Amino acid sequence: MAGLTPDIVEVELHHEMVRPIDYETDAEFIALSFMDYCAPHAFEVAEKFRERGKIVVAGGKYASTFPDDLIPHMDATVIGEAEQVWPRVVEDMVNGKLKKVYEAPFAPSLDNIPPPRYDLVESDFAVPVVTEATRGCKYNCSFCQLTIQHVPYRVRPIEHVIRDLKATSKLPFQKRKLAMLLDNNLGGDIGYAKELMKEIAKLKLWGLGAQFSFDCLHDEEFLDLLVEARCGMAFIGLESLNEPSLASVHKRQNKVKEYKELFERLKRRGILTFTGMMLALDEDTPKYYEELPKNLEEIDPSSILLSISIPIPGTPFHKKVEAEGRIIDRDLSHYEGDHLVFVPKGVTPDDVFNAFCKINRYFYSWKSILKRWLRFVSKQSFKGNIMWRVFRSMLLSVILFKLSLFQRDHAQKRVYPVTNPTP
Repeated sequence: MAGLTPDIVEVELHHEMVRPIDYETDAEFIALSFMDYCAPHAFEVAEKFRERGKIVVAGGKYASTFPDDLIPHMDATVIGEAEQVWPRVVEDMVNGKLKKVYEAPFAPSLDNIPPPRYDLVESDFAVPVVTEATRGCKYNCSFCQLTIQHVPYRVRPIEHVIRDLKATSKLPFQKRKLAMLLDNNLGGDIGYAKELMKEIAKLKLWGLGAQFSFDCLHDEEFLDLLVEARCGMAFIGLESLNEPSLASVHKRQNKVKEYKELFERLKRRGILTFTGMMLALDEDTPKYYEELPKNLEEIDPSSILLSISIPIPGTPFHKKVEAEGRIIDRDLSHYEGDHLVFVPKGVTPDDVFNAFCKINRYFYSWKSILKRWLRFVSKQSFKGNIMWRVFRSMLLSVILFKLSLFQRDHAQKRVYPVTNPTP
């Protein structure tokens, strides 16, 4: 967004997870972007700024999905992808001609997107070099926000992605060497992903993170090219180790029987796995929860992001749960994966909460963390001179420990039992 902003204004980027909001800022215009569950807080933030005479504009996925919820709280709301509309919004703000609503064209081309302003990223961010190569996903998992309004899968010109990854001259040297591709599914066009990896390999990064679906792991050439591009971590939607639960959310590209071997393929190449997992899916059972810690150790992901399934408003999953009268909590701020906001079918709310605590306590015990680390460093066989191999192994070990401790801390502090499970 900062890269898109005309130079008629100065820009400061602020992330509230890093530092508290300064409501006494001398900025005249405030632009907010937020996820669904942050909307109630964003409305409070907007009110405080507007009380101080600031002009407040909002955009992002939630604003684009439910603009009518935002319009009363904002001076302007931007609907859709910002590239073709944001410069006009800024010019209208400065000229006192701001409209209440701006709507971008649907699914525009991803050509001519300027590089991010990495110089504005919060200094506390360990990996400020984050860009995207693609938008959308070819799958239709019923819990995913992308299913609210289907948008075609699109790719950016590879030379533009490489330009983004090289636009780092104002960053400290060590922060130029780590990067993340923040795509919903980089492997949605596997041919494109392979060509992109070949070009990223020329940058000689220390480490690259990417997100893609499990089916990509069947392609050995893609995995080898990840190694050439120095990919060190892959985020993959595991979601469940229960086949009926996967089927219930239309995630048929995942096959539980393949999990162990596919994780092995990544470990052998020195690639950490960070996998999303959900509890409270409709086909979950108490027996599945009882066996889950042992089964997780068997398939051996490096780290997991365990959450309670979220019926995000507008998704097929939400519509199904709503139609069955199972919603028990309509506070949008609770739709973040730490609260159980609906009655699951095959388990009780206590089953879900107890499973969450048990799995995290087991998976993120020091004993389990150390065992996973030893398995990871002993199995990796990536190529390169001895100094590079030692450095890379140390770097990935640090990432694994920091990620594991962060997730353990979150699990201990942020998940809340249900107090009233009645719809």
